[in-house]
Amino acid sequence: MGRSNETFNKKEKEKKRLKKQQDKKAKAENRKANSDKGKSLEDMMAYVDENGNLTTTFTEFMAPKPVDLDDIAVAIPKQVQRPKDAPNTGVINFYNTAKGFGFIRDSETKEDVFFHVNSLTYEAKENDKVTFTTERGPRGLQAVGVAKL
Repeated sequence: MGRSNETFNKKEKEKKRLKKQQDKKAKAENRKANSDKGKSLEDMMAYVDENGNLTTTFTEFMAPKPVDLDDIAVAIPKQVQRPKDAPNTGVINFYNTAKGFGFIRDSETKEDVFFHVNSLTYEAKENDKVTFTTERGPRGLQAVGVAKL
């Protein structure tokens, strides 16, 4: 009597292969049963209601609400210009003592303004509340005459 050429490992591989085939057939049958093919156009339509939500049923819109044209803002409102001599206030949000520069967050415009150590009138630290005036520098606005509040 001879030994069988099939080993345990070969049998297990064959079982896995057959199981995989059966799973694949089951998935294909499931897709066919749940497919959207053959649906009518009305079944595939989606509508938007007056609140902007998607629905499957068509609803008639009500008349549009009247809009007052004066309420529509087309441009950004102009900022109030301060006198050039008036000092600005702000907080030092970054200061590098080794390199000698920093930035002040302006309390009105919320913009960062560059300052150099030469424009300081005291020993500055981060989070100090300061007053300053601005000048146009080579790279934009620059704080001058920075003093502690």
